[in-house]
Amino acid sequence: MNGIERITGRIQADTQTEIDRRLDAARASADRVLSDYRARAESESKTLTEKNEKAAAAREERLVSMAHMEARKTLLAARQEMLERAYTRALDILCAMPEKEYISALADLISQAASTGREEVLFNAKDRKTIGEKTVGAANAKTGMKLKLSKDTANIRGGFVLRDQNTEVNGSFETLVRLQKNQTAGDVAKLLFPSENSNQAANAKKS
Repeated sequence: MNGIERITGRIQADTQTEIDRRLDAARASADRVLSDYRARAESESKTLTEKNEKAAAAREERLVSMAHMEARKTLLAARQEMLERAYTRALDILCAMPEKEYISALADLISQAASTGREEVLFNAKDRKTIGEKTVGAANAKTGMKLKLSKDTANIRGGFVLRDQNTEVNGSFETLVRLQKNQTAGDVAKLLFPSENSNQAANAKKS
């Protein structure tokens, strides 16, 4: 697979509306937190005497700082949730590829993962029945290997497992997406949240 391009290309347009909606809700929640803390700070300031103006100002500053921290946490949690949803969506899309594309992708991945060329290939029960023979045949045709379709099945949503004696290579889509997430989460976040990154850059320039 083409890593970040394959994942983000399939999920960005599909999830952008949901991302915008959830981030708008998070921003609104953050604004309410700020408003509540400011109102609380103003109320406490009014109850203090003029002799305690410095204490009142310090208290207000602390409350406002706390409000900004809560607001940032709210937005961060929303972004993290949407990032998780994006990779979950990527897995769903990969597992639901059209048969021809699915076989081609699996054959490429199996060809790259095989080391001896004599491994058994395990699929989930559904894939073994429907595309198992075609996929193994396609992988062998690409490389001249002698891979075999295993009689066993793997408890995976999509992808494959290669088995050779006591060695196994996990090429399940769950594993591939998890590895991609570890490598590309930062770049995917930049693509999914361009407006947030623009705001951060603008704030950095101001400071």
